[in-house]
Amino acid sequence: MTEHNQARITGIGTVAVPVSDQDLAVGFYVGVLGLTKRMDIPLEQIGGRWITVAPDGAGTSIALVPGEHTGIDTGIRLNASDVPAVHARLKEEGVDVDDLLRWPGVPPMFTLRDRDGNILVVVE
Repeated sequence: MTEHNQARITGIGTVAVPVSDQDLAVGFYVGVLGLTKRMDIPLEQIGGRWITVAPDGAGTSIALVPGEHTGIDTGIRLNASDVPAVHARLKEEGVDVDDLLRWPGVPPMFTLRDRDGNILVVVE
């Protein structure tokens, strides 16, 4: 194998989402969305903690990092096997969700916002 081939990016480990309050964010991502907290360690360099959450068995995690610029479109697409049921549950729990979208040949999906207004999409 050449040196060029050995110096490749091999995956996506963590995607950072800026949050104003890490404890509230953990409450939302774990308590409401049902993700699992994988790591929670103090990090003085970022003025908070390094917290990662993810669906059980997922290879990629979300880091809930302290940030001043919240309310972003994260680009994160979460998967669920029954999107209409997830949409109904989250709406019932008061989560800021948009309408359930259904188009022929496209899986059902909807957009939601976390407590900081960060946008995520749930897709079947």
